[in-house]
Amino acid sequence: MFSIDVNNDQAVLAVDEDRLRQAIENVLSAAGIAAADVSVAVVDDPTIHRLNADFLQHDYPTDVLSFLLEREGDELEGEIIASADTAIRNAQQYGWPPADELLLYVIHGALHLVGHDDTTDELAAAMRTAEAAQLAHFGLEPHN
Repeated sequence: MFSIDVNNDQAVLAVDEDRLRQAIENVLSAAGIAAADVSVAVVDDPTIHRLNADFLQHDYPTDVLSFLLEREGDELEGEIIASADTAIRNAQQYGWPPADELLLYVIHGALHLVGHDDTTDELAAAMRTAEAAQLAHFGLEPHN
């Protein structure tokens, strides 16, 4: 059973909370997770900048942060924080809707929660493959 709480803490982008929940459920199911408690916060750039600095010592805004709070076997608890401002800005660059860019961020964050990593070229390629598979559930293809 999955408990996924979505909090929209910004006002620049409409958020389809059900779509984000479904994306996380898809990632969790594909990873063999049986039970999860995941919170998602959609925030603005100043908020994600502060969190990135406080928790990762990176003094800049980012697209998404994820924090695995606990994992025991096929159960986990985690948090995903995604920036609506960054989604809007990057969506223009990649030529697709900001809502799709935000969806990509949430999928990326959920993949981190289930154990994906992107710290090497090989791991990043595997993450991109997993993102593409998850985006396909929504009829989307990732940008390059």
